[in-house]
Parts: sequence; structure tokens; C-alpha cells
Amino acid sequence: MRYVSRVPRTPLDGLIDDIYYLAGEPPYARLTLPPSPAAFLVVNLGTPFCIRAGPGLATEAYADGCVVTASTRAVEFGYPPGTRSVGVHFKPWGPAAFLPIPAAELCNRPVTVEQVWGAPAVAELRDRLAAAGGPQEMLTILEEELMQRLGEISGLELVRHMGDVIAATRGAVPIGDLREASGVSSTHLTQTFKRLIGVTPKRLARSYRFMATVFSIDPAGPVDWAELAAGSGYYDQAHFGHEFRTFTGLTPTRYLEVRRQFLREHPGHALDSWPLPAD
Repeated sequence: MRYVSRVPRTPLDGLIDDIYYLAGEPPYARLTLPPSPAAFLVVNLGTPFCIRAGPGLATEAYADGCVVTASTRAVEFGYPPGTRSVGVHFKPWGPAAFLPIPAAELCNRPVTVEQVWGAPAVAELRDRLAAAGGPQEMLTILEEELMQRLGEISGLELVRHMGDVIAATRGAVPIGDLREASGVSSTHLTQTFKRLIGVTPKRLARSYRFMATVFSIDPAGPVDWAELAAGSGYYDQAHFGHEFRTFTGLTPTRYLEVRRQFLREHPGHALDSWPLPAD
């Protein structure tokens, strides 16, 4: 699978981690994406892919692409053979500057790109991307589209600044300290986060802490779960295990088995850092 990415130019880089091109054979037919602080947008250029947005929900097909904001539960992706797409990995507050609806309305509810940008505009964008000379040209087209759609959003600087603090501390900043640093009331801060990100500051901090903890695990060696839990700021190992099941549906030991399976069966794969095999 080929993955090409780059950081977009200013001011997009304050809202977006990278824009990317992805093509080739997926490692598994179905992948589980645990909740993370990030949000993403995919413009699909190949066969429709499928998304199941939570346990007990129906799987739905997405032909033109999708938008997924910061979520509170795992999302299952079904990739077709020979997938091909371009996309955006947003910072948690990033989508708000490009969406016509509050992020809170999209929490745990993936939507198509057509639903947020309109069918004619998305069809025209997909045509231009399909006619491009290669991945870099495609990323340039996507970047220009994002620049044209960039809007000014009330409260964005507040959320961006406080979100940067949460990210820098890997979610360890006390929420009371965050409110004090923001200079606004707890209610205002929470409401602004939910409107622009879709989740509260506390929930965003939990996601950052969990992601940082997972990325600190070396699946190639033994893991001292009690030490890892304490070092990551969890109250005890039981609290840590509960968070693991909440975010992944797996126990920590089962997670490690699945991660090792991925690395063993697809070493060095472009998607080996966060998704898990769903089967």
C-alpha cells in the first residue's frame, strides 16, 4: 500500500496534521480505529468503502468519501481491494473551519463528503483529483480546495489554544487548570469545545492520554502493565484496563496480541500504527 503525505501550508497547518494519498491493498478487509483526538476527511476515488460507527449499528457504504470528527467509540472500516483515496488528518478542532454544521452534530456519526460540501462540488473535486498527474498534484488540488473553504469560526482560537495545551501535556493537564488558563467559565469552555470539536475538554484529554499510552507500548517486548498505567497517570491498573476496554473493546493483553498479529503479518505497513484488525 502506498502512502504519500505532507503538511499543508499556513494557515492550514494550524488545523491539519497532514494531507495524504493512499492507494493499494489494505492489510485486512476490516480495520478497527480506536477513538483518538484526531478527525479526518476522506475523498474516495475507488470502490466504495464501508463504515460501522459503533457496536450494534448497521454498516453503511460510502462512495464519495466521509467525514469523521473526534469520536468516543471505535469505528470499523471495511476497505475494498485496491482502495484509492486522498484525505485530511485534522487536529481535533480542524474540521470546524470547513464544515457548515457544528462538530457536535457529527460526534459518532460519520457523514459523506457530499452531505457537508454538496454533491456538485464533490463530484467536480473528484473529477479533478482523478485527472491529476500523480499523488503530489492530487495533494495540491486538495490543499487548494481546503484553502477556498477555510472559514472564520467563533471560538476557534480559544479551543485551539486550550487543545494545544492538552496535546502538549498528553492529556495530563487538570481540567480546572485548563479552565483557569482559558479565562472563561467552565460552562463556556465546555460548550465551545463541544460545538467545535464534538467532545468536552475532559474527554479530549482522555483521548490524548490513551493514545500517548498506546504509542509508548513496544509490542516487540514484554510489557509491565502496572508500571505503564502508573507512568501514564492512571489511578491504578484496573482504571487503565477499563479505559482500554472503553477505547478498543479489548483488554490490554488482547490488544497486544492483535497488535503483534498486525506487525507479524504486515511488517512495515503504511497503516501499522493505530488501526487494528477487526476480525
